[in-house]
Amino acid sequence: MKLLNYSMTCKRREMAHAIRLGTARHVAGAVTSPQDESRNRQGKRQPTMQLTVRDVSKHLNVSESTVTRWIKQRGLPARQVGGQNRVNRAELLEWATANNVKVSLELFDHLEADADAVPCLSEALEVGGIHYQLQDTNKDRALRALIQVLPLPESMDHELLLRLFLAREASASTAIGDGIAIPHVRNPIVLHVSRPAVTLAFLSRPVDFGALDGKPVHVLFSIISPTNRSHMQLLSRLSFALHDGKFRETVARQAPREAIMQEVCRVEAGMGAPAVEVGKAAR
Repeated sequence: MKLLNYSMTCKRREMAHAIRLGTARHVAGAVTSPQDESRNRQGKRQPTMQLTVRDVSKHLNVSESTVTRWIKQRGLPARQVGGQNRVNRAELLEWATANNVKVSLELFDHLEADADAVPCLSEALEVGGIHYQLQDTNKDRALRALIQVLPLPESMDHELLLRLFLAREASASTAIGDGIAIPHVRNPIVLHVSRPAVTLAFLSRPVDFGALDGKPVHVLFSIISPTNRSHMQLLSRLSFALHDGKFRETVARQAPREAIMQEVCRVEAGMGAPAVEVGKAAR
């Protein structure tokens, strides 16, 4: 028992250290570091998660000056690295989804080329599950209720994950508008799981997540993946689906599970084109 308690204490300290460093990827037995993931993939070249302003301009089909203006005026997440702006791939997709900015799925073509099977959104949703009437009275309780239904490894510390979710919400809301949010930590939740999972949860009552459109959130999506690559693939598919009007309406009215799964399969059937655009025209 003492050894077990000591092991859990070490994991908590390691996770706390990860929080201070601004990343929650490296926790022994729970979250995989980028270095470990790279080694696990036997030396395969891993795509960088950080994009330059030039990269972003190409993926969004706008000028570099427009990208810089969006960073300053429209909240496009960016960090200074060596005096230059760098944009995280996942945060770029989330921002584009929330701001109805046109983005091409070509951004993820390098992920599709990998020999590993591309995760299917419908299969991931089967693993993660669709949950109704999660009890909540505020954002904290909503996130706590979400964590309780996520297919997490037994070694995962739920309280620490909740604090990571809340820390992310404090820095920037994960609400993408129309009552939908995609709670996550600063970096993707990469865990020691056998299959990627997407969890869809409906709250018992709308909760204020500080969304840009001012609408309270009643729908939560969360992604859990065994690798960074599968997280990005699923995020791209989820973003594509959320730009489909019929799918979004089906989710918004909290349709029965069978109806939601049917819509997911319909949307995925249209994802075969290598350069499908989502969102409205960039402004």
